Amino acid sequence: MSASVSTVLAFGLLLTACGGGGEAEPQVAEKCDGTLSPAAVGSLESVLRTKAYHSEGIGLERTAKALVEDQAKGGRPPGHPAMCEVITDADSRLGARIDVRLSEKDSLYDDGTKWTAGGRHLYGVGLEANTDNKSAYLFVGCTSPQLKGSDKQPAIIGAKFAFEKPVKTAYPANTPATREAYLTVLHSVTLAVVRKLGCEGDAGLPEKPVFAEKKWRGEQ
Repeated sequence: MSASVSTVLAFGLLLTACGGGGEAEPQVAEKCDGTLSPAAVGSLESVLRTKAYHSEGIGLERTAKALVEDQAKGGRPPGHPAMCEVITDADSRLGARIDVRLSEKDSLYDDGTKWTAGGRHLYGVGLEANTDNKSAYLFVGCTSPQLKGSDKQPAIIGAKFAFEKPVKTAYPANTPATREAYLTVLHSVTLAVVRKLGCEGDAGLPEKPVFAEKKWRGEQ
């Protein structure tokens, strides 16, 4: 684990533990329908710059059901409400959302485009993970009895983290700590989803978020 990951997770865990008394664990369980680990909660608080927020959205059960139904229908699924919307208490206009939907191979970013020039970084987790300081994506391939045809071709599930509007009108700096904080949140949520679906081998996700940067296709 890189120093930047360790730093942001340690900071996040400190924030989680500072609620006083025995309040920390119930707060963790409530975030995003229980899909956020303590490390993910801390990472989210660090990029939101506040512990005062609440979450809405359709949650884990309905998200998993939508994925199963969309896979059964075939083709590109229609849009669905966010799995989790994070809203800061001080200003309801500020916050972020986490979406988990079926995707296709052409949704992956590593297609030869020079994303580095725009500040987007590629990470070696799942089928693909990429992020800048505004949004992050994590794609996995799931083989599950619940997903029609995935025994022949794994279903691609894509999770996205993005700000509705940046906190205090500015995005966090595009640093390794920021990017890995976003991916820590997506790792936790995606892991909860693939386990709900019964994906073989947790769809290739490790138990804990360990992110190593990769070069984009065509880069030296």
